[in-house]
Amino acid sequence: MRIASTVAAGLGLTGLLAGAVPALAHPQPTRSTPAATSAQHPPAAAGAYRHQRLDWGSCSAQQAELRAAGAECARVRVPLDYADPGGRTIQVAISRIRATDRHERRGILLANPGGPGGTGLAYPLSLRPTLGDVADRYDLIGFDPRFLGESTPISCAPASSPAPPGDTTSPRQDFDASVRSARDTARRCGEHGDNATLLPHASTRNVARDMDVVRSVLGERRLSYFGTSYGADLGAVFTQLFPHRSDRVVIDSSTDPAATQYELFQRAGEPLEEALDEWGDWAARRHATYRLGTTGAAVRASVQRLLDHAEHRPPRVAGERLDAPLIRLLLRQLVQHQEYDPTLASVVRDLVAADAGELTEPGPELAGLLELLRSPDLADSMVGGALFMCGDGGWPAGGWPTDPATYWRNMRHSRATQPVFGPLVNGMIAPCAFWRARPAEPGTAIGNDVPVLMLQARRDNNVPYEGALALHRRLTGSRLITAEIRSHGVYGRGGEGLRPVPCADRAVNDYLRGGALPATDQTCAPAGVGR
Repeated sequence: MRIASTVAAGLGLTGLLAGAVPALAHPQPTRSTPAATSAQHPPAAAGAYRHQRLDWGSCSAQQAELRAAGAECARVRVPLDYADPGGRTIQVAISRIRATDRHERRGILLANPGGPGGTGLAYPLSLRPTLGDVADRYDLIGFDPRFLGESTPISCAPASSPAPPGDTTSPRQDFDASVRSARDTARRCGEHGDNATLLPHASTRNVARDMDVVRSVLGERRLSYFGTSYGADLGAVFTQLFPHRSDRVVIDSSTDPAATQYELFQRAGEPLEEALDEWGDWAARRHATYRLGTTGAAVRASVQRLLDHAEHRPPRVAGERLDAPLIRLLLRQLVQHQEYDPTLASVVRDLVAADAGELTEPGPELAGLLELLRSPDLADSMVGGALFMCGDGGWPAGGWPTDPATYWRNMRHSRATQPVFGPLVNGMIAPCAFWRARPAEPGTAIGNDVPVLMLQARRDNNVPYEGALALHRRLTGSRLITAEIRSHGVYGRGGEGLRPVPCADRAVNDYLRGGALPATDQTCAPAGVGR
């Protein structure tokens, strides 16, 4: 089911932070100082690694799409600690699809899909359909960030099988369960193997430094880049640390560089509630199909009753109890894109029926999501997200309160104005609250005039639009393309089966092809009219 694969990364991250996913009985797998100051180490470190010889060859058997595309893969040696470039080294796995237009070849285009915790060896393949002839001019470079996928991966000790939700619960019981889950994740990761040595070096700044080593090893003076979500923030960090090595940089769906990660989650509450109202109006116009209410207010009331009941007696679906944190998580992921409105309506319809004891079998949408939540791959992505959420000393991924009482207090206060999503975005207690490895350096303060093309959906309820505006002001050489849609991610939506934004796609391709940013900021409408 396409919807399951599309929301997998987001479910992994938010499930980890909210402690919701472990509630299902599924198997478990084994602010800051100016960045320019602490960027003094990377140039010297890159010099020590610049002349390494790469052993290009076939990609691993796990990379079937890359192999089918004729890509080649290699591993780049980088220092574990850039302050000690002569010390221990790790490997970063990279992929390459060579430019076919050698006469017009521009250089390399690195890409990152976000997360944090997302692997990216095959990510360039998803960009090729939208890039069109632009892809012929670049060597497309994918990579797994350090400690993820095939790049010296970090694993945590296996978790014990979680106790399934009981027949009855309460908001406080659900919160206490999330605290126990976060504490356990921190313990399992901190004590496993030699993680105590590795974890302090899992940071966005070090990933950016690794990117610069990749650039130098490939013999390029500068690199071009495309990143989305956390990958967008990673791109901004690269421009700050390496302004003179940044070529054509595109960042899609970014955040406010003055906020901590916890604050960024909190700020999503209001736009999530607004998105729910927008969807509620949509569902009300289709009451004959979904039977959730004839007005938007009635649809919202159906959702609220479902959550009120789930906070005390979780509905049973396919033999399992689905508690309120998990239901909120599903709602959050599905309300991100307006194209998911039918799926969200079907899932809510099934959950309302289950709450009334009338659901005999979940529909394919809900069944597919529940299957995804049980998958080992999703659990792996949770660990990857924690590494950088806890390893960053500040923006873009770090900055977490350490006292559980802070989260509980914010959850309670949010209910008055954000009754559906407030408890979720304010209660996202991360393992970082209990993480034993402390960040080795602060987060990154952004302020530069590197040319950057930014894209943002105005009704993005994952990373709100105001955050992109804040970053736009800090990146004084940037141009912003605004898409008038409810979406997380703007470029290449057509390749994901979503409605494309043609003028945004053209702006990116024109920039990557010719190097000139738009003369002014622009606003784009999606393809087609109506919904």
